[in-house]
Amino acid sequence: MANDILQETLRTLRAEVPVSATLHVWLKATGTEAPGRMAFLLGGDKIGEVEVGNAEEYVFRTFVANSGGDLSCVYDTATTAVSVAYFFNAAEVVDKGITVMHTSVANAPAPVPHGYHFRPPFGWMNDPNGFGRFGGRPHLFYQHYSHGLRWNTMHWGHAISTDYIHWHHMPIFLFPSEDLTARPDRRGGAFSGSAIPLENDAGIRVFFTEQVSERIPETQIQLTATSHNIITASEAEVILPMRPSGLGLTLDFRDPYVVKGPDGLWKMVLGSLSHQGGVILLYETDDPSAAGGWRFAGTLLLEERFGTAVIECPCLIPLDGPADGPATRWGLIYGLMNSLEKRTGRKNLTLIAVGKFDGVRFHTEFEQELDFGTDNYAFQAFVDQDRAVGIGWLANWADVSHTIDFPTAMTLPRNLLLQGNAVLTPPVQAVETLRAGLLDKTRLMAGEAVSLDNGAVEIVIELTESGGAFELAFDHPLAALSVVLTKEGLSIGYALPEEEGGPAYIASGARPQHLRIFLDIGSIEVFADGGRWAGTKRIEGFEPVRSARFSSGTGAIRSAHIHALKLNRAA
Repeated sequence: MANDILQETLRTLRAEVPVSATLHVWLKATGTEAPGRMAFLLGGDKIGEVEVGNAEEYVFRTFVANSGGDLSCVYDTATTAVSVAYFFNAAEVVDKGITVMHTSVANAPAPVPHGYHFRPPFGWMNDPNGFGRFGGRPHLFYQHYSHGLRWNTMHWGHAISTDYIHWHHMPIFLFPSEDLTARPDRRGGAFSGSAIPLENDAGIRVFFTEQVSERIPETQIQLTATSHNIITASEAEVILPMRPSGLGLTLDFRDPYVVKGPDGLWKMVLGSLSHQGGVILLYETDDPSAAGGWRFAGTLLLEERFGTAVIECPCLIPLDGPADGPATRWGLIYGLMNSLEKRTGRKNLTLIAVGKFDGVRFHTEFEQELDFGTDNYAFQAFVDQDRAVGIGWLANWADVSHTIDFPTAMTLPRNLLLQGNAVLTPPVQAVETLRAGLLDKTRLMAGEAVSLDNGAVEIVIELTESGGAFELAFDHPLAALSVVLTKEGLSIGYALPEEEGGPAYIASGARPQHLRIFLDIGSIEVFADGGRWAGTKRIEGFEPVRSARFSSGTGAIRSAHIHALKLNRAA
């Protein structure tokens, strides 16, 4: 009888693995009476086993199968719970990524088979980190928690692309210290940061904030680590153990972004908060490897207009020339956590200031909001082959809870183009590879409702004149959704049935003539006049937009095309 019960609780994960396959698994014991175990069998023969004793949180274990073939990973659900299991071949992972063998109900990927936005293969995701081109390919790191769909102990996830649209997932890159991963108690972890290439090496150096909530005197400090294989990081070292003194700063001291300055020195910008408002701190080093020697160079920006808003995820990049060019204008991008624009009710704004940067001071010439929809948060950018490209978290903390499951996504990647006294943020050109066919070019213009199949579409609208008024209404089962252009400006209308008097997502004064509207499961992104105005809004749930119809203003429309979009997973 006992043997029958044992057989009923045994589970096996199977996969055909290549030679020298590396397995990453996360296990925990289901109780304190017995450890959690997983045995590995190849062709029916046992080749190894891993064991964990922790019954509170999943513990990472790795195993290498030297021979390829039919691999079985066997565990007993009576004593062992498994969160994640994947494998990869280290020599091929940059080209092929990982193969996920198992996720659980708690951390399963979002049910969006037709979605084309970047999402993690499992678990929670927020801020983009370390966005850059390394070894000839775009890399995206991101804030990640593997074992659930709620924010918790922060790791860095990782993915690689060829065009910013098609991604394959890499092994988890950055792990917090062992004491932080021992319990799922949200005490801290490896928070946001950036990456630079190692000199004369195919590897990278990453910079990040380590947060430990009860640490005295500093909750947040800055660390660095290197990777020579782009798969795993070295042990991290502390480079900034404390905040600068004498500035009246709160414990907020985070999100290092590192860039080569106009004087040839590495510069680091960090976000914080003082009694006056949000601040961006500037550090620099003479070390050509940026490994140490960082010194405080001053306050680069003070933001006083939006209440007690701590600055997060600052980003500093040259926009229209080389870093050492005397005429080059720079962009200083930053998120304002807890900010409120009283006129519209929007929270957690993201701004970009444009001006001259001499290596020590930033002289602002003009500024604008990066996104009037505000769900393009923690935006991080870099200069890729003479053109800036960036990506943001498709959400913000105004409507995300630490206690509710929240599968999220990244925005469409965007270029940053300086045009006079405006920054344009159009989607990268590769979004056009998503087009899978023309759904309509006549019915929408005629005022008819057009079915959108699975809701993954791009709508391209050309107005007869700039600022021509219209309202494009969408049928969504959970939300009232629309794009509206009036004399007041361009706006995204969004409301849930139980909500009253929500924020007004509007680009005041916008009078565009050309619009591109991207719909996907869980999001709408609007780009007007080549990205002169961009608006991003997360849509609640996993239901697609079912149809679109002009409820007014068809006389203002010169043309309207709807393209079906499809992400070719094999690309």
